[in-house]
Amino acid sequence: MRTREREKHMFIRQLQEPIASLPGVGKSARLGYDALGIRTQGDVLLLSPRSWEDRSIIVPLGSVARNTGENTVVNTFVQVLSQSWFGGRTRGKRTLKVIVRDISGNGDGRLSLLCFGRDFLEKVLVTGRTFYVYAQAAYHMTELQSSQFEVIPMRDDGSPPAEFGAVLPIYPLSGSLSQRIIRRDVAAVLAARSFDDELPPSLMDAYALLPTDRAIRMWHQPSSLEDVKKARQTLAFTELFYLQLVTRRRAVRTDSSTLKSPGEITGSEKRFISLLPFSLTADQETVLKEIRMDLDSSSPMNRMLQGDVGSGKTLVAWISALHVLSHGGQVAFMAPTELLARQHAENAARLLAPAGVRLAFLTGSVKGKERKLILDNLKAGNIDVIIGTHALFSKEVEFRRLRFVIIDEQHRFGVGQRLALMDKAATPDVLLMTATPIPRTLALTVFGDLNVSTIHTMPPGRLPVITHLVSDASRERMYKAVGIEFFRGHQGYFVYPRIDDSGTSDIRDVTNMFEYLSTRVYPGIPSALLHSRIPEQEKMDILERFRRKELMYLVSTSVVEVGIDIPEATCMVVEHADHFGLSALHQLRGRVGRGTLQSYCFLVYGEPLSDDARQRLLVLRESTDGFRIAEQDLLIRGPGEMTGTRQSGFLRLQFADLTTDVEIIVVARKEADAVLQADPAFLSLSHSVIRDVLMHAPPFPEDVIDAS
Repeated sequence: MRTREREKHMFIRQLQEPIASLPGVGKSARLGYDALGIRTQGDVLLLSPRSWEDRSIIVPLGSVARNTGENTVVNTFVQVLSQSWFGGRTRGKRTLKVIVRDISGNGDGRLSLLCFGRDFLEKVLVTGRTFYVYAQAAYHMTELQSSQFEVIPMRDDGSPPAEFGAVLPIYPLSGSLSQRIIRRDVAAVLAARSFDDELPPSLMDAYALLPTDRAIRMWHQPSSLEDVKKARQTLAFTELFYLQLVTRRRAVRTDSSTLKSPGEITGSEKRFISLLPFSLTADQETVLKEIRMDLDSSSPMNRMLQGDVGSGKTLVAWISALHVLSHGGQVAFMAPTELLARQHAENAARLLAPAGVRLAFLTGSVKGKERKLILDNLKAGNIDVIIGTHALFSKEVEFRRLRFVIIDEQHRFGVGQRLALMDKAATPDVLLMTATPIPRTLALTVFGDLNVSTIHTMPPGRLPVITHLVSDASRERMYKAVGIEFFRGHQGYFVYPRIDDSGTSDIRDVTNMFEYLSTRVYPGIPSALLHSRIPEQEKMDILERFRRKELMYLVSTSVVEVGIDIPEATCMVVEHADHFGLSALHQLRGRVGRGTLQSYCFLVYGEPLSDDARQRLLVLRESTDGFRIAEQDLLIRGPGEMTGTRQSGFLRLQFADLTTDVEIIVVARKEADAVLQADPAFLSLSHSVIRDVLMHAPPFPEDVIDAS
């Protein structure tokens, strides 16, 4: 008996019996579960409902308001009065209509059930029979109708079926799965097992959390919506606590330093800053101090530097590189595209070369003797800073003493690519830079092992870019407005989503629009075409001519999204803006407004416009704050898309919501840090449950976290 009882107790994720071992789960149901990522009985308990339907009280037909046209939920008992058919003469084209009346005793009324595609109900909804009905109903003219309904026969003794009087979970479906099948299987698993608590008693008491077993039962089989709220509080906290544990495990370390004066500015940094024609912003100075403390610590730096477009992140990176060079290290600076890498290399040559820094540039296009010379000098330590693309993590690239790795636009690199570069040093300091600010919830979770530095303030004299939403009907007015800017001697960009016409849609392309703009709209105004198929050297020549104002505008794809800094450019036109994501649009807008001139962004859209696209465009029009835009992007796209972890399984949170659970995340982070500081190996008796969960049923395996 004791052995059997012990077998019934386990952590939820320890339950590894196949879902197909449950009674009634055949091949079609198994395929449906497989599509949802459910393979074990434990998995089905981790399938979170999309919503819950409160069927605990009668909502009679007579409660539906007239003349609103809006659907109202009804939850009642009815009797079938009649059947009829409408909409066609043949059986395959006509629709069954069943009229029922309310017999709940709590109200009256009649309802017409429109049985689209459900002809089989002719033999079920027989005149005179009684049913329990749950439906979305609304008045059409004078008739109350519903095409979205569930009808279940009353029991032989006249009592209601089990679906009435309960709060029912509504699960995501796939294939032949139905709500009834999933509810049946969840109930079977819960009936056969009991589950151990996954949190220490001290945390459960401190935050009034439920036992894990009770929480998972209330989540799937609640008696009220209040039960759902209480269960989610416990399950979300548990999930986020373990997420924080595995991400913070590397971040919570000693702050001991190998230097006598950690964080102290070096002479080369002082000289460099004194020669700048402007003063650093307060945020830049604060961030530099944070980075110096990390660089001088005995623990390797793992820091993210985030700031809006044009906030001065790259300058901070170069000054930080001088700090490392002063202590004899080498620096690798990696950018996602050759175009951006070349821009960084040119800026580095202008800023760092006069200070005696030995620079090199390496991409896939550098070949032959030149490539070998760079590789030999890098290995010998004769190169201080190397700037390049993914070519930096090829096997042939070796360093003498790589100390500092800077990765620009880090979200554009895959996990494996970042790790490949870091593997070229024993314990390199790493600075990840992003102009796509990380929402607070992601900074606290996905990047929980990172320290995050933020530049909020922009350089003085910058004016917010004015953003206009432009319909096709207003296109000519937009062209005139941009033409006025050209007349003033200012420059601009026209961005399109594709290179040439595929012949399958009405989407404008750069090839045809370059010809149209240069011959029909702005004849005589010098311009150039820019896209990914143009050879790299030709791209650089075009950008150099644009910088010298030999060209007044570029007609381009999104290759101009990052790395181009032209203070005289005041107009950004993005065609088919509804085809771009929020982050991309914000980055494109960041190509203008980089000087003291008033700048403009025109987001051109076509009709019809989807709700998501409309929402994105309105966010851009109403705000130039990259941090607010990032929060909205998280709401629209989800965390996996924003962080490049969509396919890794890392962010498949079952109970927590990164867009709303900030308070829980903060508390979970605090408690995780407290545990790691006091007992990093979880050896104490009070932390034994944590040790057991991580050993036997980890919600987030550490090898996955390490790879992210």
